[in-house]
Amino acid sequence: MKKSKIFKRLYLEYTNRYIGKILLAALFSIIVAGSTSATAWLLDPAIEKIFINKDQTLIILIPLAIIIAFSSKGISLYFAKLIMINVSEEVKKILKTDMLKSLIKSDTEIIESKHSGKYISNLNFDVDQITRMLSEAYLSIFKDGLTLIGLLCVMFVQNWKLSLIALIMVPLASITAKILGKRMSKISTQAQEKSGDLNRYLIDLFKNHKVIKIFQRENFEENRSEKFVTNLKEKSAKIAAVYIRSTPVMEMLTGIMIAALIFYSGKLIISGELAINNFFSFLAAMMLAYQPVKTLTKVNIIISQGFSAAERILPIIDIKNEISLNENKDNLDISRGNIAFENVNFSYKSNLKNKVLQNINARFSGGKMTALVGHSGSGKSTLLNMIPRIYDPNDGKILLDNQDISKFNLASLRSQISIVDQNTTLFDDTVLNNIKYARPEASNEEVFEAAKQSMCDDFIDNLENKFETMIGENGVKLSGGEKQRLSIARAILKKSKIVLLDEATSSLDSDTEEKIQKALNQLTLDKTTIVIAHRLSTILNSDTIYVMDKGKIANSGKHNELLMKSEVYKNFYEKQIQK
Repeated sequence: MKKSKIFKRLYLEYTNRYIGKILLAALFSIIVAGSTSATAWLLDPAIEKIFINKDQTLIILIPLAIIIAFSSKGISLYFAKLIMINVSEEVKKILKTDMLKSLIKSDTEIIESKHSGKYISNLNFDVDQITRMLSEAYLSIFKDGLTLIGLLCVMFVQNWKLSLIALIMVPLASITAKILGKRMSKISTQAQEKSGDLNRYLIDLFKNHKVIKIFQRENFEENRSEKFVTNLKEKSAKIAAVYIRSTPVMEMLTGIMIAALIFYSGKLIISGELAINNFFSFLAAMMLAYQPVKTLTKVNIIISQGFSAAERILPIIDIKNEISLNENKDNLDISRGNIAFENVNFSYKSNLKNKVLQNINARFSGGKMTALVGHSGSGKSTLLNMIPRIYDPNDGKILLDNQDISKFNLASLRSQISIVDQNTTLFDDTVLNNIKYARPEASNEEVFEAAKQSMCDDFIDNLENKFETMIGENGVKLSGGEKQRLSIARAILKKSKIVLLDEATSSLDSDTEEKIQKALNQLTLDKTTIVIAHRLSTILNSDTIYVMDKGKIANSGKHNELLMKSEVYKNFYEKQIQK
């Protein structure tokens, strides 16, 4: 993406709405520039009228004017910075909100293609670079640019010959800024990658801390953590080094220029072409101009960082989902809840050669239970996730009551589906809110009843604050079985017509499983239920069992039929009996 397009986009979508405040900051910048220039100009009459002519009136007025000039500069600079800080924070909020909205609505396959730590780095590191460009760089362009113009005017008024010599510094400083800006853009991208690597490592570290302890890998992880921190430190140090690299160049150029000016102005004063008061006013203006020139050389560096960050942020905001929400399409009319897969094929984008599902043809009768069995990696969970359109087929179609689900409103489909996954997902919130997540408008009484049906009430009663207990990150304060039961309670509360169970009883002991099975019988009564389970007790009563092997449906039928005709199922059954 070209910088001109990035700039136009950032302006139209993020800063345009604050143009009034930005112009107000520019107005205060004009006052800053005028006050700074006035300070340099006042030295001319101060030296001539006070020190040479000994004017008694101006000995009060000129110092008073200098106080006013400095006060105006300080107050205006404060308000200009305050306004731009507020604007940049508003822009930061909008950028982060847009990015989060995009990620929340993104296809699951897109989210899974990149480690969450990278997204966190984008959200924090990159957004800060963009807003810094606005709050620091653009304010500097206003403030320091106008100040430099004002001081140059003072210099030309005092002596145009000396001013031409001083102007040589501007293109030299611009060349320095351009060179450093290109270097900064590259290093900034590398630093963001290292920041993402560190975030990724931290997430893995927190999630796997028990594994680290069990396998006694503390020393290994300490060394690894040091490596990640060191890599980020090196890139951050390079950024700082490039950022200050302009300082020695600017100091050297300034020294050469001042030496040349003193030499030439001395000749002009000796020849009578330049008065001493004009020289001091010119010198003051030139010395004051040094700071804005120095700042403006660093502005290009900050802008380069901002544009590099925008190149990484905007594609995330612009994520195009392949699974359309179909918001303007008709709602699905679900009566029986019959589901049919017709010639469905599927491969993940990350590995198109690997056919996860191959020519799947299956019927799931409405109001009945259908089971999927097979070895790990046979495609069972992927098939299940295609029903709520977490993934869409590469070929073929999925019908719900003879309606192609890809051509109807997605919300109307998902509103009628509950899922209990083998990887229980809970939020760092109260027990009540975790169950209520399925149906926020549900009454507390309905929540209590769902908890009772899923056998949650016995452990909830033992919690410190009952239903108001905070359960920690992903339910860390609960056991595996307790988390699974909360997940089942959430599914019960939704009261959907289709229930998907992916190893729903995997984390339960035999005693609790028996109780949960009764609750699941209530949950799945007269509902289209598709269940994945390795425990035969869960699937024996299924109306139909599909045996999956290597992405294909190898066989189907009832339990006794499959024992006779399916080697895969027979194998599966015999292993269960042995256990």
